[in-house]
Formats: sequence, C-alpha cells, structure tokens
Amino acid sequence: MKIRTGGPDDAADIIALLDSAIAWLASLGRTGQWGDRPWSSRPAAVEHIHGYTRDFLVRLAEDAGGRTVGCCVLAEVAPDYVTAAPERELYVRNLVTDRSRSGSGIGAALIADAVEEARRRGIGLLRVDCYAGDDRRLVGRYRALGFTETNAFEVQQPSGPWPGQVLEIRV
Repeated sequence: MKIRTGGPDDAADIIALLDSAIAWLASLGRTGQWGDRPWSSRPAAVEHIHGYTRDFLVRLAEDAGGRTVGCCVLAEVAPDYVTAAPERELYVRNLVTDRSRSGSGIGAALIADAVEEARRRGIGLLRVDCYAGDDRRLVGRYRALGFTETNAFEVQQPSGPWPGQVLEIRV
C-alpha cells in the first residue's frame, strides 16, 4: 500500500468509497451515521467532497495496482459543529476505507500518516470526530487507533439528533 496526496481529480474515487461504506453500513442496519442513500445521489454531499479536495489536505491509500482503498482528509480547522481546540490542531475531517479490505490496516496507516503530518507541521494535537450512536462501535475503533475520547456533542438534523464524539491523539 502507498499513501499519496490527492486532489480534485480524486473526488470520484473518494465518493465511490463513501457510497460503498454507506451500502455496507445499511446492510448491517446501521443507518444512523450516514443514512442509507448513496453519497453520489446527494448533490450537496458530492459538492462537500469536491470542497474537501480543493480546500484541505487529502491523503489517499492506494493498493499495489494503484486503486484507491482509503482516504483521510486533514485540516487545521475543526468543523463548525465541534468546539475549537485551545491550541493549534490538525483535524481529521473525513476517514473512509474500502470495506472489502476491512482489517487490512488501511485506516491505521492513514492515521499514522496523519500523526506524521501533524509532527511535520509542528502541531501537537490530532483530533477527529465520529458517530457515537448505536453501540458506539466507531468510537471504539478510534480508541483502538490510539485516540482518547474528549467531548461528546449532538448535531440537530431533520431526522433527530446525531450523536458525536470528539477524540484526540497527543503528538
């Protein structure tokens, strides 16, 4: 696996990863995180990813054949729905991996790459937020990657509150 910097030309691959992740989650009855509609079917969601590829650092994991198997979007600013850190930070704005390769270390490699990027920039804090509903399984996955839980939050949505959890790694 190779990790490289991506850009606007990679948006379609990122959206395909997100579509696949949503289908996988929906097949398990876990629609609270991203719903059950493909990312690609929602124009605002598609534009969101295009914005990420223009405005933030996109790191892509590729397999030996050059196929995109993971994506991590990094920014020095947290999303609006999260309380800003009292210090400079690098924030994981999105992390998605190819579900057909679950357990192969793609997410761990992308997070290790993010930690190294924080170090390279002289930043001592890497944060992420994730869906904290249902059984908090995703929170546990981030803990397994070395993150520590900090603030819980909720985002009000038409379907009801979306429970989230902020986690951090000290670099």
